[in-house]
Amino acid sequence: MLNDETLKALIEAIIYVAPEAVTLEAITRSIEGEERERVRAKLQELVEDFERADHGIHLRQVAGGYKFSSKVEYHDTLRRFVKSLKPPLKLSKPALETLAVIAYRQPVTLPEIDQIRGVDCGGVVHTLLEKKLVVTAGRKNVVGRPILYRTSRDFLVHFGLKDVSELPSLREFEEMARQALGSDLLVPQEAAGSQPSAVGQDASGDSLSPTSVPNSTLVPIADSDQNPARETAEPLPRAPDETGRVPSSEVEASETSVHDTKPVSGC
Repeated sequence: MLNDETLKALIEAIIYVAPEAVTLEAITRSIEGEERERVRAKLQELVEDFERADHGIHLRQVAGGYKFSSKVEYHDTLRRFVKSLKPPLKLSKPALETLAVIAYRQPVTLPEIDQIRGVDCGGVVHTLLEKKLVVTAGRKNVVGRPILYRTSRDFLVHFGLKDVSELPSLREFEEMARQALGSDLLVPQEAAGSQPSAVGQDASGDSLSPTSVPNSTLVPIADSDQNPARETAEPLPRAPDETGRVPSSEVEASETSVHDTKPVSGC
């Protein structure tokens, strides 16, 4: 059983994180080992605590449940504050991809961004500049002196980073992808190394690298003893001559065919 202070703090936290009004029954089910009447008593103490003048919010009953809300006397000031807030930042997929290139390759020029993404990114970079997620960082000392771009302080605030060193590494991305997709995701190098080589070794005795024969299926060529197409065809049986005798050899058969040829009468 929880002590009184811990129970009140836990009830307060449950109501705070809930997007809608929370009923007494829902709070009681969330706190194991506590009786409904004790939870009700501590909930009533919370209502009385937040009604004091040193609190800008209070705990009210809404639609059969409990919910925090600001006090009426502060609404004018709160309305002005809410109007001054920036609208939520929304980025398209091309903007996110371009922002990722700048974040990991900064400082980087526009031609380098175009080369990495394979498309013209001038408009997207201009949008990121307007949203103050990207700022200029001078010019690169090459022909044409293109402008360099890097991420801004607003970028760190928006993504909750202390500095760019807290960006996840490529290895961490691979690990997250493995966890999300399961064991079906394999690194190409690992997949190639796990398959037995169809070639074996070259003349020098060293194993061929996976890139030696990329994406090819090796089919061994059969020897003459194994390949029926390369074997000598069996001779056809010889036809008997006019006397009914079968020649014993090809020579004899040719001679017979020559001798038996009758001259053709002239026209």
